[in-house]
Amino acid sequence: MYHYNVPKEVVPCTRWEYAQVAALQNNYVTEWNLVCKDYWKIPLQHICFMAGWIVGYVFLGTLSDWLGRRQCFLLSVSLSGLLGVAVCLSNSPVVFLLLRLSQGAMLAGVFLSSYLARLELCDPPHRLMVAMVSCFFAIAAELLLPGLAVLCRDWPVLQAVATLPLLTLLSYWCWVSVFPESPRWLLATGQIHQAKRCLQSFSIRNGVCHPEDIYPAENLLTEIDMAYPDDTQPHYHSVLELRSTRVIWRNCLILSFTLFIGTGIQYCFTRNLHRYSKNFFFTYFLRLLTGALACIFICLSVNRFGRRGILLLSAIITGLSSLLLLALTQYLHGGLVLVLSILGLLFSQALAMLSAFFASEVMPTVVRGGCLGLVLASGCVGKAASSLMELQSNSGYFLHHVVFSSFAVLSVLSIMLLPESKRKPLPDSLRDGENQRRPPLFLSHGDDLPLLCTRYRTSEYNPDNYSSLVSATRKMLIKDTSHHKIGSSSMPPQLSSNGRVHSVLKEEAVQEDMS
Repeated sequence: MYHYNVPKEVVPCTRWEYAQVAALQNNYVTEWNLVCKDYWKIPLQHICFMAGWIVGYVFLGTLSDWLGRRQCFLLSVSLSGLLGVAVCLSNSPVVFLLLRLSQGAMLAGVFLSSYLARLELCDPPHRLMVAMVSCFFAIAAELLLPGLAVLCRDWPVLQAVATLPLLTLLSYWCWVSVFPESPRWLLATGQIHQAKRCLQSFSIRNGVCHPEDIYPAENLLTEIDMAYPDDTQPHYHSVLELRSTRVIWRNCLILSFTLFIGTGIQYCFTRNLHRYSKNFFFTYFLRLLTGALACIFICLSVNRFGRRGILLLSAIITGLSSLLLLALTQYLHGGLVLVLSILGLLFSQALAMLSAFFASEVMPTVVRGGCLGLVLASGCVGKAASSLMELQSNSGYFLHHVVFSSFAVLSVLSIMLLPESKRKPLPDSLRDGENQRRPPLFLSHGDDLPLLCTRYRTSEYNPDNYSSLVSATRKMLIKDTSHHKIGSSSMPPQLSSNGRVHSVLKEEAVQEDMS
């Protein structure tokens, strides 16, 4: 007999059984049972991690402009290694979130300082290749991560294995030659003696000169001695000085906007991939594959067509792919939706990579760390937008897609205001950053000329040239007259018949001396 009138009571779950996961047997979710009412803590973990990167980019970027690239790198490596070990020992979700936030801030300092040091040690033709090689290494590390997860099987072990390379980097404290200070930053901030020692160390290791020949000032670094006086005092800058600039602040704002779009709009494309496969690794490896293709595309095109043109092309294709998916997903064939999603994902990653690299080239050396930190922080805001959608159970996905599609179209107009940094020297001072101007969209064969080509009119009067001409003529006449007096004193001077010329030159010489 069944009793249908028995009252039913809802009780909370006390035990959960999880399906077999692909890699880790024990992870963040199974450790503290983050399901049902605690599910919101999963996207919150990623938001806290990205918030740590934002804080680290902003503050440690400015710190690298004050302390230097090497000191900021060593400080960030030391603290990130200690925090990585502490994450392995966390015993609650709250402690885990706080430690992940702090570790993200220190990892941002490691990435930013190493990025700046690589860029400032390269000559213009090799800057792009060095930056893209670092991107390939980052993609290779992400490819190895699932294999490490399979081998470790437990999340604390995986965290310890990922922290181990950071601990090995602490050896850079002793090996200055492995990670030297940036000579460009030393010269830009007026630290002349440290810059000369750094360049002397480079010359010895490269075999340019012998140790016994480097100390005489007349044989080495004479240009630095002539350009900088001995009493030059160090002078440091911060991003707060951008308030008095116009071009630097505009470039920083535009590139922050494009990087924010490139990272935030990727969620719109990856979400369309879930309808073809629910497997996590399908989306994961497809994203890495498009990232590698984006690196190859940048390597093959940017040095040929310029930074600004390829950035503009990437923004156009990203915006068109997003608009087509937004408006025509219901009417397009499934294969075409997949192609548009992959194409948009590829060019959005190219847009993000090139925005960060472009920002590092157009920002002055004295504030490059702080400015690049602001640009990269905006990219982390775009990455955190996907977790915000998951925190709201994707209830605002359509608005998210509309906003980023509109931003992608708007970025096309703003990119036109950027300068071109192809084969140009890095700007060092704030004045160098302000002197950058917008070139024509389509570069000619003479694009290696300066951005500002001043044309002098031949008929324009120049008092400096005129005074030099008078001085040179007076010396020639005096030399010529003395020569004739010595060679043949009985003969009259050749120009004695034209005494007016001598008197005019004499008067002009007196006026020159008085001026």
